[in-house]
Parts: sequence; C-alpha cells; structure tokens
Amino acid sequence: MTPNYHTYREIHQQPAVWKKTYEIILGRKNEIKAFLDKYLETGYKVVLTGAGTSAYIGDALEFALNGTKFRKASAVATTDILTAPGLLFDSSDSILLVSFARSGNSPESIGAVKAMEKTVGRIAHVFITCNAEGELAKMKGDNILTILLPPETNDLSLAMTSSYSSMLIACALMANIDDIEAQKGHIDAVAGCVSASIAKYEESIKEIASRDFKRAIFLGSGTLKGVAEESRLKLQELTDGRIMCAFDSFMGFRHGPKAVVNPESLIVYLLSPDPGIQRYERDLIRQIKARNHVKAYVLVCCEKPDMDGSNWDLCIETGLPEGIPACYGAVTYVFAAQLLGFYKSIDSGLNPDSPSVSGNISRVVEGVTLYI
Repeated sequence: MTPNYHTYREIHQQPAVWKKTYEIILGRKNEIKAFLDKYLETGYKVVLTGAGTSAYIGDALEFALNGTKFRKASAVATTDILTAPGLLFDSSDSILLVSFARSGNSPESIGAVKAMEKTVGRIAHVFITCNAEGELAKMKGDNILTILLPPETNDLSLAMTSSYSSMLIACALMANIDDIEAQKGHIDAVAGCVSASIAKYEESIKEIASRDFKRAIFLGSGTLKGVAEESRLKLQELTDGRIMCAFDSFMGFRHGPKAVVNPESLIVYLLSPDPGIQRYERDLIRQIKARNHVKAYVLVCCEKPDMDGSNWDLCIETGLPEGIPACYGAVTYVFAAQLLGFYKSIDSGLNPDSPSVSGNISRVVEGVTLYI
C-alpha cells in the first residue's frame, strides 16, 4: 500500500520530473545558450549559490562541471554571501550568479542577490526555481534568466527531495547546453536506474530504518561528498534532529571526524564509480569494519565492488552504466537517504511531511532580518 504522504510521492516522482526538466531546458536551448555565451565569453565567473539543501547542489556540482560551460564554477552559500559579501567578492569581479531556490521566498535568496549587486563590478543572474509565484521568479531584468522547473518539483513537504535533484539536473543540463540533444540519453539512464533501484531496494531501506541507531554518518568523495552532505540533512531533518548526522569525504573522515562512530551508528558509504578514487574508499570501509561495531553499514554504488560482502548489511547497486557524467550520476545516490529519512521519520512516530515537532525548522526559513 502506498503511504499517503507528499514526501513519499515527491521521492518517487523524481525520475519522471527529471525527464520533464530536460524537455524544459531543451525547449529553451537557443535562449539559454545566447544568455550564457553573452556573459561567459566576456569573462564572467560562475558562482553556484543557495541555502541549506539548495547550497548543497552547488557543493556537489562544483566537482562535476569540468569540461562544461560552467568549468571552474565555485559554490558559495547565500548565507555566506549575505553575511559578509565583501570578504568574498569586490568591485573587480564579474559574476554569473546561479541561484537555486525551491520556493524563491527565502530571505537569503533575495538578500544575496541584492548584496552581490552592491558588491561586485558586473553581475548577471540565473535563477533556477520551482515556484512561479516566488519572489525570485518575479524579479526581472536584462541580466536575469529565470528557469522554472515543472510545478510538481515545488515540494509540498518540508524536506526538499524532487526539488533538490531536479535543480541539480537543470544546472547540469544548462552547463551542457551546447550539446543538449546528446544529454537526453544520460537523463534517461539515470531516471531508469533510480526507478529500478527504488522498486528493488525500498523494502530493504525500510528495514534498515527500523534499526535502533541514534546517529548516522554519510561518506562520499568529490561530487559524492556534496551528495553525502545533502543525505545527512535529509535524515536529520526528517527525524527532527533525533538522529544526529554527520558527513565527510572518505579521506577526510580519517582525520578526526571518525571519532563520531560508536555502536549506535549507521554508516552509509557512497562509493565512487571511479576505480582510482575507489581504492581509497575501500581501504576505509575495511578499516572501519575491522575496528568498529555499529548498527548497520549501507553501501550505495553503481556496481557491487569485489570485496567481502560482510563489510555491509545492505548493498544498493544502482546499475548506472559507465560513461554517465558525474553531474547527472550524482542523483542516483541521493534517493537512498531520502527513503531512509522518510521511513525513519515514520519509525520515530513523526509525520514526514511536517516532522518538526520542535518547530526549529520550517519549509521556508523565517525570522531573518536583512541588513542591506
């Protein structure tokens, strides 16, 4: 029986809305290309920005956009831009600011735009948003390009799921706009893999969620470190902070953060498809298993590695084909944490659509005063 929650529907709809997102970008190819070329060919630097989950899109993509129009893009959260723009930019900068925003109504989204316009010498904006009625979507100007995603990506639940992955896909497609027709095969591939993986592993993820863990650690390398960051937040916010979560890179985890592991932990490994990177990841997986006892180990990977299967309790094998760029492949990992958070929320007696009994978090951030 399908659970009657927005969160459940929004997780499961992702493969379908990625295909719709592709059609939107494809349909505006000439407009998007002309806008981007106007600024990128005159030396504008791409900055990816957002707050919370929207910031984590940039954190993942800045590792994955080499070889695209957005190569050398940097990720800077709106929360950092708003509080201290002068420490990050100055009047000598020419910036193409790519803003990610589900609602487009967060004070930081509008505030960062205003702060950047006062700080840098030249600026242009790309707004990637899910809400046609949001403040960001209503901003107009010759230096603004607004990309509205399918309306169903404007998640009704507190946690961002389809909005996160669809905005990530949209940005990756824009970065490859010169060859947009060839990107369809990549989108179809990731959509097919995630649809099949949800069908195959949902019950197993639900079982892991039922285990009595009190903290969770998500590890990933490069682009997948950004996905681990988002995965950490999904489980933590969907359980109203009852499950304390951490994230890191595999290599970085060795340098102190590994102290967080205790017998009440869940560890989720996001294994890189790159064999060179994977060598380091496998070493840490073996080391942790040899030295630590935890509630469960979960491995998310494209293809099950040639390792002793006792290193994990659940191996989620997505089956993503070789050759899919990391800027698309990243979304094949995040569904695991989304479902884990959804089912752990229910297991904790919470409503996944509105899990914040404490009232500490809300769908759109409140109480922020803009000092601009």
